[in-house]
Amino acid sequence: MVDIVENTFSAPIPGQGMTAELGSRPWQNPPQYASVEEALEWYIPRLVSDEMYEGLVDTMELGIPLTTMADTLQSGGVMQGLHTIDVGMLAMPVIIEMLAYIAEDAGIEYTMGTEKPIDDDKISDTKIALAMKKMRERLPEAIEEREEEPEVMEDTPVEPAPSGLMARRV
Repeated sequence: MVDIVENTFSAPIPGQGMTAELGSRPWQNPPQYASVEEALEWYIPRLVSDEMYEGLVDTMELGIPLTTMADTLQSGGVMQGLHTIDVGMLAMPVIIEMLAYIAEDAGIEYTMGTEKPIDDDKISDTKIALAMKKMRERLPEAIEEREEEPEVMEDTPVEPAPSGLMARRV
């Protein structure tokens, strides 16, 4: 078998594919829109455009919360270098309201994503309090029943159970 010797000095350094030059990414440069108003002037026409409208309506019909959709839109804007993350966070309430308007216009039942989830497995505090009250009422009855029927124990010698590392388990 012939060994092929490779020139290891021309190979990439491990991890080199995970780095980039400073400023080569869009979010590492100054944003295109520095204020919330400028960013919203970019978002709103695109949200109501015919190209985006169908996709937004389809996504809303799947039951995706509007907050998730707005967060995805603003995160994409940050990654494209359109605005900074703080401008995106400040623009999110307006984007969410715009998405709600689009859903109402299309006649879609939507979820905002801010609703408190209903947890059917959780027992309410009032049910726990009622159960404790019933148990307190029944406790004296249970004690009386136990006192009426004394248990008879036989006088048999109890051998100590073998213990230790090599003892057999019964």
